[in-house]
Amino acid sequence: MKLVVKLFLGDISLKGDSKLTESSGVTKVVRGLCWGGGGCEGPGCGILIHVKEGKVVKVEGDSNCPVNQGRLCSKGLALPQLVHHPARLKRPLLRVGERGEGKWKEISWDEAYDIIAKKFKEIAEKYGPWTIVFAQGTGRDIMGWISRLAYSIGSPNWFFAFLPGQSCYIPRVAAILNMIGATVELDASQYFPDRYDNPEWRPPKYIVIWGKNPVHTHPDDFFGAWITDCMRRGSKLIVVDPRLTWLASRAEVWLQLRPGTDGALALGWLNVIINEELYDKEFVEQWCYGFDKLKERVQKWPPEKVEQITWVPAEKIRQAARLFATNKPSALQWGVGIDHCNRDWSVQTAMALVALMAITGNIDNPGGNVIQVTPFGIYQPWFGAWGYDELLTKEQKAMRAGVKEYPLYQFGFLTGSTEIIENAMLTGKPYPIKAMWIQGNNPLTCMSANLKKAYEAMKNVEFIVVVDLFMTPTAMALADIVLPVGSTCERDSVRCVFQNVSAVVKAVQIEDVKSDQEVVLELGKRLNPKAWPWNSVEEMLDEILKPAGLTFKELKEKGYVYPKFEYYKYKKGLLRRDRKPGFVTPTGKIELYVTRFEKWGYDPLPDYGEPPESPISTPELYKEYPLILTSGARSTAFFHSEHRQIPWLREINPDPIIEIHPETARQLGISDGEWVWVESVRGRCKMRAKLTKAVHPKVVHAQHGWWFPEKPGPAPSLFGVFESNINLLTEDGCGPYGFGAQFRALLCKVYKAE
Repeated sequence: MKLVVKLFLGDISLKGDSKLTESSGVTKVVRGLCWGGGGCEGPGCGILIHVKEGKVVKVEGDSNCPVNQGRLCSKGLALPQLVHHPARLKRPLLRVGERGEGKWKEISWDEAYDIIAKKFKEIAEKYGPWTIVFAQGTGRDIMGWISRLAYSIGSPNWFFAFLPGQSCYIPRVAAILNMIGATVELDASQYFPDRYDNPEWRPPKYIVIWGKNPVHTHPDDFFGAWITDCMRRGSKLIVVDPRLTWLASRAEVWLQLRPGTDGALALGWLNVIINEELYDKEFVEQWCYGFDKLKERVQKWPPEKVEQITWVPAEKIRQAARLFATNKPSALQWGVGIDHCNRDWSVQTAMALVALMAITGNIDNPGGNVIQVTPFGIYQPWFGAWGYDELLTKEQKAMRAGVKEYPLYQFGFLTGSTEIIENAMLTGKPYPIKAMWIQGNNPLTCMSANLKKAYEAMKNVEFIVVVDLFMTPTAMALADIVLPVGSTCERDSVRCVFQNVSAVVKAVQIEDVKSDQEVVLELGKRLNPKAWPWNSVEEMLDEILKPAGLTFKELKEKGYVYPKFEYYKYKKGLLRRDRKPGFVTPTGKIELYVTRFEKWGYDPLPDYGEPPESPISTPELYKEYPLILTSGARSTAFFHSEHRQIPWLREINPDPIIEIHPETARQLGISDGEWVWVESVRGRCKMRAKLTKAVHPKVVHAQHGWWFPEKPGPAPSLFGVFESNINLLTEDGCGPYGFGAQFRALLCKVYKAE
């Protein structure tokens, strides 16, 4: 326990170099970055990679890195076991048997590239390049790389397969880009290299954590321990979560709401703040548009009505709203729970939360929600726009899945629609999907809601390439070619997201493994040499770093480069192209009433409706399935579906867990640790019961992403992916905006396993 506390919570000085000696036999220490490829998608934690005789023998946090200040999670510490795991893929594989049969032949990289390039070109010529789709996940920093690979052959269709409604931050982005014109984040001093010592920074008086558990997940480029750092500097917490998390247990106010009712609760807060005139009148008058219309809308959401919907007492709603509104600066940090909690209303839930930040004046102020801009204006390779206008024709852009069906897809969202692509795989309409490139994603295990439907869809694709570190259920079941790629210790790359520009540095070479960047460059040159004019990965990285005036070699030497950060950018003309004060919206103000939504036929104000499955919306179904299922529970040991084969991490979390309240378990005759069936109207899976009062008696909380690398790989087993995967129970489909999913508020029943 002491070790955990030290790693996650300890204060570690930034001053002084780490004591790196060779007395222990370590031949070299490489200063790198833990960012995907064995770590997570977090803020880019600095690491020291100890290498002896070509082998990673130890990884520790880099105390000189301003991001994590020497702290490192279990996944980072376990990197040596991942890098040198005996099950690592080490050479390209060609399928020689039937799909799922598990028969493979090792081939050379040139053979693999030639087969893929020939097949892709044939399909593009015969059916159109848009019939080739490029699927990615959220790890391994390949978003810009994979999108450029797609664009270089003329396909506009890269997407998060098979994540319904683009529901990983995108629903929130849809709201905030149209209301503010930029994304925001809790200000925990992460934009300054001297961090908490910077004289401009102020700790938030209150931090609202809504639908997020950052100390477990480090999501959205945010290091979870920054919350506890702020707490030690005086910040207090308000936590909105159906589950009693570690942070909720330390909150001034914990609001345990019914899953899926976040929108109603946010509207209740707005009702209190507006009617009691607790909002920042000066900020609203000068910088907000549509306040009077918002005021009228929230009148139908008094706390007493919201209590009936959310299960949160009206007085607690008032208490939390008053604390947030009357203690400035304060900040609201939201999570993927907003995207997953209520499919049809996720964007409007996000709109209500943006309105809370705005009317309290907590926008771009020290200790508030600061507006994020990419450092030095570097937009590649993180954003998928890299090469979009340069490489795609007008006709090709018009074939992007979802661009005709969802108006929001025409406004800065360049990914293809999962729903349209999945339907095309099943029906051939509006066009058939003939090939699929899967990189940094294990869709059969992780993101595919209504798992068996997604499996049937992918089986209709005639040619599939999977790029990964391990043989996964997706690769085993569906791939024609599997390409081995490296971890964060095995690649050179750059991280240029919001806080700083930093270097991912290659420390070791594992047999015939290549980095993701090498793979896309080498294949890209075969598909379209003009789109890939660089001769090496380093040349590509130098091109990306030009706006910062750096080469990759120079960045490696510096490690982390921070641009000058400024608060109140909207006052200084630093947001708009015309350099005038204001926000990047049609009105130049924060739009509480969203004018673009009105133009596109959407409700321009936040509102709330019941989830598609709930005790209220489907009462007959509730009689048969009397528990509310919230899925997607995160573990400190895993990043989504990764790490199940890593010994240290699997020891932390050996089995798939579902949390059940002890009283509910008693009524069902279930004991702690027993295997149980969890069943919805769509299917069932087997999990191990964990009895805890952290969940409401009417709610169960299940982990996601489960498969068993120790089980047989060939079909029908596919590493046990159909045994304990919660996505056998979840529902596919998106909301009316094209965004939002239903992972967190479904109906289920639980009973003992046979």
